[in-house]
Amino acid sequence: MLFSDHLSTLQNGNVSKIDELIEQRLNEMVTTIHDVARIAGVGIGTVSRVINNNPGVKPATREKVLTAIAQLNYKPNPIARSMISKRTGAIGVIVPFFTRPFNTELLRGVETALAHLGKELVLYNVETDSQRDHYFSELPMHRRVDGLLILSLSLEDSFALGLKEVGMPVVLLDAYSPFFTSLVVNNIEGAYQAVKSLIEKGHRRIGFINGVIEGNIKFNRANDRLIGLHRALGEAGLLFEPELMLTSELDRFGGKKAALHLLSLERQPTAIFASSDMQAVGVLEAAKVLNINVPEDLSVIGYDGIEVSELLELSTIQQPMQHMGELGVTKLLEQMKKPQQSPELIRLSTTLIERRTTATLTPIHQATYE
Repeated sequence: MLFSDHLSTLQNGNVSKIDELIEQRLNEMVTTIHDVARIAGVGIGTVSRVINNNPGVKPATREKVLTAIAQLNYKPNPIARSMISKRTGAIGVIVPFFTRPFNTELLRGVETALAHLGKELVLYNVETDSQRDHYFSELPMHRRVDGLLILSLSLEDSFALGLKEVGMPVVLLDAYSPFFTSLVVNNIEGAYQAVKSLIEKGHRRIGFINGVIEGNIKFNRANDRLIGLHRALGEAGLLFEPELMLTSELDRFGGKKAALHLLSLERQPTAIFASSDMQAVGVLEAAKVLNINVPEDLSVIGYDGIEVSELLELSTIQQPMQHMGELGVTKLLEQMKKPQQSPELIRLSTTLIERRTTATLTPIHQATYE
């Protein structure tokens, strides 16, 4: 009977047909896992294992179930599946200032890996300590995500223990906690590479624009890069000159302001190493304002290896940002599958890339500044 005929029957006063009509229409519109099991001649548990790609199903049985699913055009209800499996299919990413190019590149790697896995990315941007602490304490309680990636943020032991207590899988990127697998770049080695390369080119007065060591959110990499600078200077028998080191925000405005100060010193540096590529862009802007030629009169090297460094032919220390993001996802999934496995500390290497902004100091310039 056509649906219009049913309506005609109801209009003629046969209200008793309402329940029968509703049940029939719902059966026509909704296919359940029970229907698949009935058509395939198996139990609903077997259907569930096939849907979830469980390897413990015989090939012939799997084929029968898949045929029934196709025949009935069955689509598992994602909400019901998440309630049963206790999984949301989403991965949370807590990141400070995600508009920073460095974090954007990390996120690019994370998003690429999650897209291949068919998982959703839920982004939590942090701008204050209180906002960070709120996410660390509240997210695990609501279980809106299956795991957390924490980018460039320190994690206090109290929050780490709270996350472990509720069984939340966590991996840190560009940060460290003894309680969770942590992926970090060897920032000491990276800074050492940068300063050593400048020393080998004859530079002795090397300015250093570091990131803010202590601020609203602490970044350990600033301390590590300072250590790398000291190591390279000490190895070359050079003294550290405090007047040649400044700190700024990791952007071009901070880099420009710091560079203007350094380049206004009575004995100005012949090279500047900046703790980020965006700071280094600010150094190039300051040099242009002061009519200082790069690299003839000033060598400049940045840190990160973001796209702008290539466009400007800026020498830099390349960080494996996208690789770190992808590897972080891999390690998080391992934690989700094997929660009892021990945390790892994984150190990734940097690569020195020399372009047009660094050059050997000429004897004339060297004599002028010594």
